[in-house]
Amino acid sequence: MGKIFYLMGKSASGKDTLFKEILERIPELKTVVPYTTRPIRTGEKDGREYFFTTEENLQRLLKAGKVIECRTYQTMMGAWNYFTVDDGQIDIEKENYLVIGTLESYEKTRQYFGKEYMVPFYITVENGLRLQRAIDREKNQTEPHYDEVCRRYLADEKDFCDNRLKECEIEKFYENQDFQACLNTIVEEIRGITINNLSKRENL
Repeated sequence: MGKIFYLMGKSASGKDTLFKEILERIPELKTVVPYTTRPIRTGEKDGREYFFTTEENLQRLLKAGKVIECRTYQTMMGAWNYFTVDDGQIDIEKENYLVIGTLESYEKTRQYFGKEYMVPFYITVENGLRLQRAIDREKNQTEPHYDEVCRRYLADEKDFCDNRLKECEIEKFYENQDFQACLNTIVEEIRGITINNLSKRENL
């Protein structure tokens, strides 16, 4: 039985960078590319960060029962959908996966596959630092939308409130103040779990 190691955190908590570095350290982990209807950003590539698609295609996948989880955000530029599709990327009985998402997407993925397959990593950063990171990142966009940064920041406070974390049984936090320390901790835990699972398989 494989595991889905699920990275989540508020916007600009550093989870994207952690995701890339974890894959560098543990390249045998498989990844799942999610889908979105939002516009592609500067520096992104279709099929790498996301599959950039249309509302029409989302509706087709929903009717086919292929959508694992879907979230819709009312942004300053209109409604944006983010979703994960059961499109053959995941073979949970054979492989281990590293996935990045939100608390809501984690909850729905856990409902879809079962909580025994899920290992959550909730990344946290001090709010002032997180907001500054988000502003700095937006500056590098061709057309910065600082109003969207503010909307996302406030939405995160609601989406990751204490009650929601408890509902999803998220009890352990990973502070990303010291990036290397946070990375090392997560890598060690993932390796420990995968080695333990491999030993169990060999003993069957």
